Amino acid sequence: MTTPKFAQIKQFIVDKIRSGTWQENQRVPSENELSSQFSVSRMTARRALSELTEAGILTRSQGLGTFVATFKSQSSLLEIKNIADEVKERNGNYTCSVLILESINAVAPIAIALGVEVDSVVYRSVLVHNENDSPLQLEERFVNPALATGYLQQDFSTLTPHEYLSSVAPLTQARHTVEAIMPNSEMCQWLNLYNEEPCLQVIRRTWSINGIVSFARLVSPGSKYRLGGHLTFKK
Repeated sequence: MTTPKFAQIKQFIVDKIRSGTWQENQRVPSENELSSQFSVSRMTARRALSELTEAGILTRSQGLGTFVATFKSQSSLLEIKNIADEVKERNGNYTCSVLILESINAVAPIAIALGVEVDSVVYRSVLVHNENDSPLQLEERFVNPALATGYLQQDFSTLTPHEYLSSVAPLTQARHTVEAIMPNSEMCQWLNLYNEEPCLQVIRRTWSINGIVSFARLVSPGSKYRLGGHLTFKK
């Protein structure tokens, strides 16, 4: 079956971004330029740009054009710690509930975040970290199979994804964004929230020497979790 033209344009743009040919905040071809290049109508080109904008891959500025969105957050100054160790340091009882462990085909935002091809197979896990039998953090993680081949065979009720990935693909770099969010109904169910209290969300990407290992979303109830850091300044 022939791939629709708008999908071909989307794949063209994603490939340019993934390969590094088009950098963050770089202007991409206009609707007119794309319609001419692919011999399609402006409506078709507009659909491709609009769908990638809705997915957060592109950003559009009235009167200026369409640009590659910013995917890399600033490097964090916070130490990445294993959540099981955090709980144990507080003399708490750590447990983990594994909700989902599967392989999926990567949609464009996940493919770009992991540096893989769109629709290629990646691993996905969803689990809840508990402290004293109370949900502390929801973790949804996407993993590059090439760098963690045994991910789906792990028992994450006894070993955290962070521990496993650190052993098979030692961390060399991490970037994250931190923001306050209102949880959706699914998050409320998984975290046992009876009212939609604000949550802390951390979006994190991790690298090993061989490339991007994982892309994770960590969501914690604001009343139960906080981030802290210690900075040392040189004189």
